Amino acid sequence: MRVSAEGQVTIPAEIREKAGLRPDTEVTFVVEGSTVRIVPTQSPLPQSRGEQLIAHLRGRGDVNMTTDEIMALTRGE
Repeated sequence: MRVSAEGQVTIPAEIREKAGLRPDTEVTFVVEGSTVRIVPTQSPLPQSRGEQLIAHLRGRGDVNMTTDEIMALTRGE
């Protein structure tokens, strides 16, 4: 691998998968002597795809119904 003129390096897919580095994952660079480690930043952001989708959709509903009313509609009651 080579560092680009902009200081960028492409992390191979197999390494990203093993390290759990998904798109938009915040990372931290840890320098230990002449070694640099890239680790996911511990953040309160949702980690799983499902949690990310729910966080994105939260608060977007514009229907003034209770959960029970919505469930009754989905069940055909």
